[in-house]
Amino acid sequence: MAAGLPEFGKVVVFGTGLIGGSFALGLKEAGAVEEVVGFGRTPATLRSAQALGVIDRAGINPAHEIGDADIVLVATPVAQMPEIFARIAPYLGPKTIVTDGGSTKGDVVAAARAAFGERVAQFVPAHPIAGAEHSGPAAARWDLYQGRKVVVTPLPENPDDALDHVKRAWAQCGADIYELTPEMHDRVFAAVSHLPHLLSFALVHDLAVRPDADLFFTFAASGFRDFTRIAASHPEMWRDICLANRDALLGELDSYRAQLDELRAALAADDGSRLEEIFGIARQARRNWAG
Repeated sequence: MAAGLPEFGKVVVFGTGLIGGSFALGLKEAGAVEEVVGFGRTPATLRSAQALGVIDRAGINPAHEIGDADIVLVATPVAQMPEIFARIAPYLGPKTIVTDGGSTKGDVVAAARAAFGERVAQFVPAHPIAGAEHSGPAAARWDLYQGRKVVVTPLPENPDDALDHVKRAWAQCGADIYELTPEMHDRVFAAVSHLPHLLSFALVHDLAVRPDADLFFTFAASGFRDFTRIAASHPEMWRDICLANRDALLGELDSYRAQLDELRAALAADDGSRLEEIFGIARQARRNWAG
């Protein structure tokens, strides 16, 4: 790279909302990219993304944009990724690196292997840990990834330079980079991300379908607000995530049901000491984690 030139030439983003749009804005803020081309589901979304400065222009045909791209980020709901991988696979340039922003990795890796075949070495899976309740280009922020974690889950086929390429892009956005295998990633995030969303959706749904739902929501206060914040997240995206990581999530849900059964048994037995013991262990673990 010549002195003074951005580290990346053309970056192509599929999905110009919170995840993909913030990646683009982060690179732009760092002066690390020459041009960002966006693909999306509707022309209106792409017009909005361009008007907001998230992308420099909208892509029309992957055949004209992928071959000379340095990085292609697929930042759509995970269920849309297999179709996008198949669309771009014929046009990969020799130096084009594809990555993703999906919250599950096993299914995404399988889709990439099916689409890219012998060129799967050019796909480096990743997951930025930086969600929010809002979506669309207007939700994108240049500083979304500042000090946040991005988990890269490299494949055995990935050469070091491809892996470094993706790590450098996320680092330019201000992220702290971690590595896990795709399998370990899905186990961990089933427990600490996917299950909490499932529980939050479940509680709010339980109250919302009651005949006197308005009464409950009238008196819900800060504890309810904190616990259910993530129930405002995008339903389509979380449907896809839950189904994509179904096996690991079912295991975590079974473990949580066992924990609920233990709490119920303690309540039924009027066993305050056991409740306090469980609450105390949880409190200390939460404090240790929160610093």
